[in-house]
Amino acid sequence: MTKFSDAERNALKDRSKELRSGKNADTEAELLAKISTMPDADRAIAERLHEVVVAAAGELVPKLWYGMPAYYRNGKMVCFFQPASKFKARYGMFGFSDAANLDDGAMWPAYYAVAALDADVEARITMLVKQAIS
Repeated sequence: MTKFSDAERNALKDRSKELRSGKNADTEAELLAKISTMPDADRAIAERLHEVVVAAAGELVPKLWYGMPAYYRNGKMVCFFQPASKFKARYGMFGFSDAANLDDGAMWPAYYAVAALDADVEARITMLVKQAIS
């Protein structure tokens, strides 16, 4: 029998709630509300990441994914931010799903540690998001 940690159980509960919210939900408002509840360090990164992703790819739909900010295209999650506090990690992660067009040979990065955002990190994320939806 598989045992889930408290953090994993909470993520599953978040996902269940997201699926029940229906198609008429204001998914961006839900995402922003969730960001507002994050600890200060995660909140600062998540707020700025949201701005960067929306500016880079306005056609992506902001929604929650297992209680984390995520961005969808055609109903498929493309990228997401996992706050450090979600699983008591030392840094947050910005990740991409297999729906992202990041292929580069036989192996490529799909998750990036994000400890802070500066102009260089924002530029790199912008480039990655644009490539992911190309």
